[in-house]
Formats: sequence, C-alpha cells, structure tokens
Amino acid sequence: MGKPFKFYAVTYGCRVNQYETQAIREWWQSLGGTETDDPAEANVALVDSCAVTAEAVSDARQMTRKIGRINPLARIFVAGCAASAAPADFVLSGVAAVIPQKDKFVLLRGHPEDMTDFSVPEEGRPRFAPFAIRSFRRARPVIKVQDGCSQGCAYCIIPLTRGPARSRPVDEILAETRRLLAAGYREIMISGVNLRQFHADGADGRDFWSLLRRMDAEFAPEWSGRARFRLSSLDPAQVTGTSCLETLEGCRMVCPHLHLSLQSGSMSVLRRMGRSPYSPESVAEAVAKMRRFWPVMGLGADILMGFPGETEEETQETLDMLRVLPMTYAHVFPYSVRPGTRAAAMDGQLPKKERQEHAARVRALVAEKHRIFLQEQLTQPEMAVAFDSADARHGNNEWYADCRMEDDACATRRDHELVRVVPRRVEGNLIIVRPIGEKDLTNHPSGE
Repeated sequence: MGKPFKFYAVTYGCRVNQYETQAIREWWQSLGGTETDDPAEANVALVDSCAVTAEAVSDARQMTRKIGRINPLARIFVAGCAASAAPADFVLSGVAAVIPQKDKFVLLRGHPEDMTDFSVPEEGRPRFAPFAIRSFRRARPVIKVQDGCSQGCAYCIIPLTRGPARSRPVDEILAETRRLLAAGYREIMISGVNLRQFHADGADGRDFWSLLRRMDAEFAPEWSGRARFRLSSLDPAQVTGTSCLETLEGCRMVCPHLHLSLQSGSMSVLRRMGRSPYSPESVAEAVAKMRRFWPVMGLGADILMGFPGETEEETQETLDMLRVLPMTYAHVFPYSVRPGTRAAAMDGQLPKKERQEHAARVRALVAEKHRIFLQEQLTQPEMAVAFDSADARHGNNEWYADCRMEDDACATRRDHELVRVVPRRVEGNLIIVRPIGEKDLTNHPSGE
C-alpha cells in the first residue's frame, strides 16, 4: 500500500471527466490516500482537464500554475483532453507528468508518489479504459457507458483527444449500476461522449435505446418509484426515431428530462458543422410526441453561436427554433477556435464581439423561457428531489429544476434518497420546496 499521503483533485469539463476523476480518487484512497480540499496540504495533485474551449484549457493551465506556486513539493499530474490537445502548455514547475486522455487510465496502475513511467504501448492500451466507481462525491453519480466519438464535427476537438467511439460491455454497466444502488444512490446519470454511437455486442445491446430498455427491465421491478435514471446529453438524431419514443414511454425509471446537443437551429449552419442528420423540424416533432406521455418535461440544450459564416438570418433561425421548443434551460457557448479542427481553417471567422452578441441573444430568450418554466412548476402537486451531498438543502427534481428546501423545513433524511416535496414559491432561479407531510401545506399555491 505504501505510506499514507494526501491528494488534491480538480476536474474540468464533462461528466465523463467527473466519472474518471472519481475512479482515480477511489484508487488513490485504496492505496492509503486521503483527499484534501486544500492543495497546499497535498503530496499529489490531479488536474483532470478539458479542451472543448480555449477558456477550458486556460483554466486548467492557471490551476496547474497555482498548485505549483503554493505547493512546490506536490507531484502534479495533468491528465485529460487538454493534456492531449496542448501538452506543451502544461510543462510547468511541479508537473510530474502530462498524461494524454488515451493514457489517463495509467493512474489506476500504481502509487502516485512512486510512478515514473506513464507511457503505454499501443498493444497495452485496452479498448475501453478500465475506469469503475463505487461511490461519488455528489448525490447523483455518473455511469460512463461510452467513450470517444467518430462523428467528426467541424468545430470539435474531442475525436482528436478521446479517439473513436467505443462502448462499455453491458454486464459492466449493469454491475456498476447495481453497486451504486446498493450503496444508497437514488439518481444515476447515464453518460457518454456520444451516446448515439453506443453499440454493444449481443442482441440485448444493439444501441443505446436497447441498453436503456435492458437497464429498466433489470432494475425497475425493485427500484421504480424509489430510484431513477437521468440521461446525459443526446445527439438530436437519436430522438427522432420510433425506438427512442417507444423506449422513453415504456421505461419506468427514466426522468422526464432530456438534454440535446442541438448546436444550431439553422440547417445551413448544421451542414457546415458536419452534424449528424437531423433538422430543427424533426426534433420539434419528436419533442411534441414526447409531450403526449411526458406532459411536463425538462428540456435543455447545448447551443453554439457564432460559427464561421453565421449570418443574421441563420442566427434568427436558431432563435426561431428555440421559441418553438419547450426549452427549460440551455448551455450557450460562443464559438471558440480549436486548432486542428476543420472549422479553424474555414472562411468567415466572426469577430469575438459578434460571436458573443449572438450567444447573448440566445441566452436572453432561454432565460425568459426558464422563468416561465419555473412558474409552471409551482402547479405541480408534488415532486421528488435528489439533494446534493455537499448541501443538504439544494438539489434537482425529476424535471431538472434547481430546488432549495425552505429554511425552516426539516432537512433530516438518509443520504442520497429521493425526497417527496411540494413547491412553495420561486426565488430567482430556485424553486423553494417543503417536505410532504409537514404542517401548513394548505398554503401550497396549487391548493389555493
């Protein structure tokens, strides 16, 4: 096991990165490591980086410098996508190794204070990296079922950093789900880099929807009503077919909430992006069909504004799409030039100010739709909230709305359980809730 040590870990980027950091955290804990929230106390530090935007790379680089400055004796490992995309940026004081994403799993192979060799020969690299978890720092753990992407969108650096699409064996997914449910977790996020490209061997796992049906069949008899699955970001082309609609309608454990990687509402922009085959109209039609069995649903999206050549007409097309869809929130990004991508060499690069202005208009529209959604949530007779491990009064309901327990309400509960509550009012971007069964529920707005 080696001598006890303290480690500090910081994660940037996607939920898959959060999952992989957790797997490394558990490995280091098994070796006698104790995590600290103060990098000045750490013998070892991990910066698990992201490269989706230039700002993400810059943030990871600044954090690496900060750790090296306040703790010159710490061994710093920089891993992940930025370590793949811009390794030279992390050759800094205190950095013991810059580990590209494809080799991040080597941190599961030895003691972090003793490791000296971080190279992996191609023949020694597993098809699906052996990350696995038994717990999570937050109330809603992530399960990674897929990695990499073979789509090759013009703006995206992820195929260069994470490689082509690979899928995790179904038996491993089921076993990890079972472990997390047994450990007391009651909301599990099913995540991957591109879930549309999940393909497992065997008749029971041909695609992602087959996997979801298998998971629901396996766990719903015992856990329906007591635990739930939430889906991570989906390619819009996934939701336009009958398999998606039949699966979502039939599954008993899936939250009535989707997050779509829409990117744009303009077909001409989508074509320049090299996106998969979907149209704003086909997505709107699919969502309208979902509303038949999910009359209330949460709907989020990733939107990328200011793509090379984006015109005022194309910007309006995205705004028009978002007006039609029942959006409840969106992650809106101005386009960021990523060296090595096709988009970086395209004509028509917009000035930064113009990219930001396009994004601001989309944010303003979505913010108004979010405000209306929160008010509509007050009409729900009840909801189930998974409260955060770090803050027992904050959490998300099944529609992915942020909730906070009323200040004078009883917050005693078992860790991670779903708490049945009634909504009371909206404060800012929060729904203030109270546990069912407490007095004065006659004041609940839906009962007036």
